[in-house]
Amino acid sequence: MEQMYDVLIVGGGAVGSAIAREMSRYQLKIGVLEKNLDVCYETSGRNSGVVHGGFAYDTGSLKAKLCVEGNQMMDQLSEELGFTFKRCGKVMVGRSEEDRVSLQRTLKQGEANGAKGLRIIEKEELHQLVPAAVGEFAMFSPNSGIMDPFIYTIALAENAHQNGADYYLDHEVTGISRREDDTYEITTTHGVFHTRWVVNSAGLGCGKISDMLGITGYHVIGSKGDYIILDNRTGSLLPMPVYPVPSNTWMGIHVTNTTDGNVIIGPTAENVTDFEDYGVTQKNIDFLAESASVIWPHIKKADYIRNYSGILPKWVDENGVIQDFKIEIRDDIAPHAINLVGIESPGLTAAVPIARYAISLMAEREELKPNPDFDPVRKGIVRFAEQTKEEQDRLIKENPDYGDVICRCEKVTRAEILQAIHNPLGVKTMTGIKYRTRSMMGRCQGGYCQMRVEQMIEEELGLKETEIRYARQGSQVLFGKVREEA
Repeated sequence: MEQMYDVLIVGGGAVGSAIAREMSRYQLKIGVLEKNLDVCYETSGRNSGVVHGGFAYDTGSLKAKLCVEGNQMMDQLSEELGFTFKRCGKVMVGRSEEDRVSLQRTLKQGEANGAKGLRIIEKEELHQLVPAAVGEFAMFSPNSGIMDPFIYTIALAENAHQNGADYYLDHEVTGISRREDDTYEITTTHGVFHTRWVVNSAGLGCGKISDMLGITGYHVIGSKGDYIILDNRTGSLLPMPVYPVPSNTWMGIHVTNTTDGNVIIGPTAENVTDFEDYGVTQKNIDFLAESASVIWPHIKKADYIRNYSGILPKWVDENGVIQDFKIEIRDDIAPHAINLVGIESPGLTAAVPIARYAISLMAEREELKPNPDFDPVRKGIVRFAEQTKEEQDRLIKENPDYGDVICRCEKVTRAEILQAIHNPLGVKTMTGIKYRTRSMMGRCQGGYCQMRVEQMIEEELGLKETEIRYARQGSQVLFGKVREEA
């Protein structure tokens, strides 16, 4: 007998996992179909990690409304889900009278959107907040902040799974058909699924899934942004993100502190059609450094430890103008299908409000019964390096594996690596361990610990060395032995 889901969600990134988590508040059988080997390999894990204030979006838009809501609930979400969030504030610096007019316009828009505490500050106060910033004045957003986007996405997924949602990784959707009883048959690379409801939260794949549902006509482009990561010894020079005055379509190349002490430079913005090309050119790295140095002149090549890129799915009209979030149910074309298109920035900040908005559309069409067993709390991996000396001693006494440091740069212990290897979602990749523990994310970028982590995955999961993937299918860490033992 075939297994029937109440809801199948296509896409397990931050928004898809937020939908799964919020839907698990109700008595529903939920499944998540994710094409990658983990939940944070695309847009959700390739960004600046900024919690936006909500002032940069058109008044009355879903982007503005849901961003402000997401910002306001981030403290509670952080406490419930166990991810790091810092409400450190943000400044947007200006130099000319034209910049001042633009910032005053942005401030008024932010106030109309419901963003709180926005104000124009002069040079003296700017340099009290961020001594290293360059500018004559700035708009200060005290409620903006930074988060760990990897752990946030993972936490949403793990809490959804904890509350009954099934996660199917490495299950790319290849076809959707509606049956005579108005249920759906979804074909994936690893089997066929059946469901009463479908949610298209496929991020960069939202246009393809929308077409599969029969809701055609959406033109989705990719906006690629490149970044540089600086060593965490630079973190003390940047207490909050520093942005330039924004344009109508782009926040500009900014400098962002992270929850782990690093500094991120970027992003660039380039329209692309290849949604899988994450390469970063030397030309763009040089451009990032030169552009960002105008507002924060502490960028040195000696501090570069890595670069990366991310791609945002932007829905544009026939003139190429970027559109608002689209969250809809088209009863005439695809009943019982929630279609999300163009969920780009500020999708990370707004993920849970987006989920609740989507569910409200579902609730207009059928009664949703509360799940009395729903638990909003997710316990994450305790980071040994962040504990007091007394707490570290207690952890080692309870579990000697806390006394064995695997990653020297980030001081990640064997106990943490083991917890990550046995994660609730069953992720087996090197980056899966990396994102859950910060091993391989320090100055040496895995030069010391990477192969120790790889060996631990082999031993703990009983896998051959050729079965370990770095991030995606086809990304084998090892292809075999150089010499066979005699």
